Amino acid sequence: MAALQTPSPFAGCARRFTPRLRSLLLPATMSLSSSIVSSQNPDPSCGTGEQPLLPHSSLEIAGARSALLAGFDSLRRPYRAFPILASNCHVETIFAAFTRSRPAVAFRRECLRTPDDGAVALDWVSGDDRTLPRDAPVLILLPGLTGGSGDTYVRHMLLRARSKGWRVVVFNSRGCADSPVTTAKFYSASFTGDLRQVVDHVLARYPQCSIYAAGWSLGANILVRYLGEETDKCPLSGAVSMCNPFNLVIADEDFHKGFNNIYDKALARGLRTIFKKHALLFEGLEGEYDIPKAANATSVRDFDEGLTRVSFGFKSVDDYYSNSSSSDSIKNISIPLLCIQADNDPIAPSRGIPREDMKANPHCLLIVTPQGGHLGWIAGDEAPFGCPWTDPIVMEFLEHVQNETSSVTKNSTSDEQQSVPQTSVPHLSVHVQR
Repeated sequence: MAALQTPSPFAGCARRFTPRLRSLLLPATMSLSSSIVSSQNPDPSCGTGEQPLLPHSSLEIAGARSALLAGFDSLRRPYRAFPILASNCHVETIFAAFTRSRPAVAFRRECLRTPDDGAVALDWVSGDDRTLPRDAPVLILLPGLTGGSGDTYVRHMLLRARSKGWRVVVFNSRGCADSPVTTAKFYSASFTGDLRQVVDHVLARYPQCSIYAAGWSLGANILVRYLGEETDKCPLSGAVSMCNPFNLVIADEDFHKGFNNIYDKALARGLRTIFKKHALLFEGLEGEYDIPKAANATSVRDFDEGLTRVSFGFKSVDDYYSNSSSSDSIKNISIPLLCIQADNDPIAPSRGIPREDMKANPHCLLIVTPQGGHLGWIAGDEAPFGCPWTDPIVMEFLEHVQNETSSVTKNSTSDEQQSVPQTSVPHLSVHVQR
């Protein structure tokens, strides 16, 4: 239901011990990397004209588009989580939150005013307008709950996409990453209005480009709901969902069990911090609002009960979770969608994945890894401090869809040109706006 941020009570500990932890693990990383890479290499007979390899059996693959994965190099290797860290889903989740490297990125911020006088912030990579062609594909990134352009997993994905020549923009929801809050409303798992405006804005700015989106956790839930609402009119060319809770009722049940209470309290603290920065906007609200409950929430459920569900017109917090889940949206999606989940995700339970709907939808593809935790995926060539295992797969998928889109566009343009009568050419006129 949320993207894990470093719990603030432990932030000081993280700053003190992360360098020491890195120095301790570095020798192990060096010695293990060669053995892991050699064991992951595909059979030498690959590429000799024989039948292409299928994705490795350590991965659960479902969906009608699974055949295209045979060409993904990243999926021919077994999923091997970094030793020790994969011993427990909580260890992997917290290790990634504390110690994953944070690439330096210079952003240029653009704030959009929403129809209800709210605001969201778009962080574009500074200088991309000068270095990238105008028709470069655009990738919109949606972080998880309380997340933004400063998050490590966001920045790693951003850099990988840029290395492939993509233009990337981070969509920071209201109040996140210091995005301005100008009305007595934040955002929710059910609300797709802000995303719809962002997509329309990006399309208007780059009308000749293919636009894609990738979301994590709550951001993934919002993205998938948007895709389901747009159905066959969706302006996006493709999308990726990662660590999506899908069924918020199931996710809420697990969120209050055992160690998950640690995540719950940390996220509630993050919500309280955002709320308190803008508390004056919420003074004097009437109706069912319980502002003291939201301001002092010790769980995400408390915050949603006191504020979120009322802001978005739900009768109760259970009504909010039940009607905000993205699992019901899968059957209505009409563009290529890749969903990547971890079987041991403590925040987005595997049993909440709508597997049957994904299998029935010809546009959907599901990959479930045996480990990974929540936003962890400490595996692959850059483990344990580099990018998540998912990043190469995401870009392989997006580039595959982009190549398909480009091929269709070229063929369509060629057909249109051939169908234009020769006599019509002199009558064409071009109007240039200055």
